[in-house]
Amino acid sequence: MQTLRELEARIRDLEGTAVSTGQNLDTTLTPLRAQLARLRQQVTMTRWERVQLARIAGRPTALDYVERLTEDFVELHGDRTYGDDQALIGGPARWQGRRVMLIMQQKGRDTKDKIKRRFGSSNPEGYRKAVRLMDLADKFGLPVVALIDTQGAYPGLEAEERGQGWAIAESIQRMSRLRVPAVCAVIGEGGSGGALAIGIGNRVLIMENAWYSVISPEGAASIIWKDSAKAPEAAEALKLTAPDLLELGIVEEIIPEPTGGAHLDVDVAAEALGEAVSRHLDELAQQSPDEWVSGRAERFRKLGAYREDEK
Repeated sequence: MQTLRELEARIRDLEGTAVSTGQNLDTTLTPLRAQLARLRQQVTMTRWERVQLARIAGRPTALDYVERLTEDFVELHGDRTYGDDQALIGGPARWQGRRVMLIMQQKGRDTKDKIKRRFGSSNPEGYRKAVRLMDLADKFGLPVVALIDTQGAYPGLEAEERGQGWAIAESIQRMSRLRVPAVCAVIGEGGSGGALAIGIGNRVLIMENAWYSVISPEGAASIIWKDSAKAPEAAEALKLTAPDLLELGIVEEIIPEPTGGAHLDVDVAAEALGEAVSRHLDELAQQSPDEWVSGRAERFRKLGAYREDEK
C-alpha cells in the first residue's frame, strides 16, 4: 500500500511540474501511470486501509453527488426549534428526473468548510432538521434518499445539553414510520448513531470503499485498549467494510467505485451511485405504503446473528 501511495505522490509531483513549467513529461508519466493502474488492480487492502480510503482528501462529498445526479435541489434550513446545522443538509430535488427528498451528511470540501460543518458530525438540531424533512416527504409523497457520511454525532458538551441522544432516537423512530420508500447509501463513513439516525431505509447500500459501524476504529481502540493507535486492530475486529456488511446482511448492495477509489473519478462514481439508487427506488415503487413501513421494520429486526449452544 505504501508503494502505491508513493507512486501516486510521484505522479502528482510530475503533473504539477508539467503544469507549472510547461514541460511535456508524457514520456515519463505514461509508464508510471500504467504501473499505477496495474498496482491498483493487484492491491488487496486491509480493513484499516479501506477506512483510510474512505477519508482520503478529495473523496466525493454528498454535494458532489448532488451536483452530478440531481436537478432543482432546494436546501431547506433550520429545525424550527434552535438553529441550522450545516453538517446535515437536505431538501427536495429531482434525482435523475425523479422527485425525492434528500437528507445528507456533508463533511465539507476545504478546511474552512469542514470546520463549519464539523466534518459531517451533527448537533441535535441537525437530526431535528432531518425529522422536519421526513415530515415533508410524507406530506408530499416524496421518496427519501439519504446519503450517509459521518464518523458519528458531534460529541460536544452543548450537543449533550440540547438532547443529542433524544434527537437521534426521534430521527430513527420517525424514519421507521415513513409512508414513502427510503433508500440510504453510505458514501464514505458511517459511524454510530450519527449515521443510523438517517439510515433506517427500506434498502441500505454502500460504496465499495466506505465503512459502516457502531463505532469508529479509533473509538473502539480507545475503549478496549485505551490506545487509539490500535485502530487498525479494531477495524479488523469490527468487520466494518462493504464486503463484511454484505456478507452479514447489513446492506443490500455494494456500489462499485473506480479502481483506486471514488476520488480518482467522481463522475464514474456518481454514475454508479445514481444507477443503484434509482434502480432500488424503481423496485420499491411497486409496493404500498403499508409494505414500506412493515418492510423496514422486518429488515432491521432480523439484523444480527447469534447462536444458542446446546446445554
